[in-house]
Amino acid sequence: MRQVAEKMLGMTLITHQTGPEGRTVRRLLVEQGVNIARELYAGIVLDRERATDVVMVSTEGGVEIEKVAAETPELIFKAVADPALGLQPFQVKQLIYALKLEGNQIKSAIHFMNALYRAYRETDASLAEINPLVITADGSVMALDAKMNFDDNAIFRHKDIAEYRDFDEEEPAEIEASKFDLNYIKLDGNVGCMVNGAGLAMSTMDIIKLAGGEPANFLDVGGGASAESVKAGFRIIVSDPNVKAVLVNIFGGIVRCDRVAQGIIDALSDLDVKTPVVVRLAGTNAEEAARMLRESPLDFIVAADFREGARKVVEAVS
Repeated sequence: MRQVAEKMLGMTLITHQTGPEGRTVRRLLVEQGVNIARELYAGIVLDRERATDVVMVSTEGGVEIEKVAAETPELIFKAVADPALGLQPFQVKQLIYALKLEGNQIKSAIHFMNALYRAYRETDASLAEINPLVITADGSVMALDAKMNFDDNAIFRHKDIAEYRDFDEEEPAEIEASKFDLNYIKLDGNVGCMVNGAGLAMSTMDIIKLAGGEPANFLDVGGGASAESVKAGFRIIVSDPNVKAVLVNIFGGIVRCDRVAQGIIDALSDLDVKTPVVVRLAGTNAEEAARMLRESPLDFIVAADFREGARKVVEAVS
């Protein structure tokens, strides 16, 4: 797909190849200088409220589009692409005319916008941004810089794109978490958080701050949490030297609380965790999970509810 994008957009991308001894070789291809007459903006983004793609252009290229949206929103022109029909020819022409192009520039820009939309759709992208899109002194339309984001749920269909993942640019703990399908983001605090569900994760971080603490991470074990994934999550959390206590806040809807409890017991038994662990479990098999924790020889701090869990973990840190 890299070759397709290059051909359609007229750009040369950075290439990554595996060299001798399995080392990654990066080759940066430098383009020739361009005599720029005008700098424009073109982009496509997934509008989640409308559940469709929105194509945007602006005559104000070469600057942050967020700044343009805040200060001069009237200079951003949009077209909503129907999910079934795609971007229509009349919409492309409206966008091109909004850019105030003329002569041969119009024909080149129409080809460019169609190619950009095709590249966006065929790669399952959630963002394709050309900034700046330039008009050269001889009237050519060129993408001088580009940014693309891809849907994680569709990346399995694009192994060539997945190969561009640069592990050197990611936190080692986040890489390790992805091996177990865990969503992990490192933060600056000292309270480790293990939850299931992004909404519960955000609420847990908020209530920790409300209780006077600072979350050290965002770790979502997901709805299909198993004893193995919980154990892996614990290992990742306590590998952060800043973590002084851990709050496990699980609501058993899809996931079973007894499986989570077993994972916690296994983790603390195998990893020799020294930091205090506060556990709050509610939902499916919560009573069985509570029995397992009580009968375990390990030392847990059990919380009855959400607020008590946050208070106790902050007290443990203090």
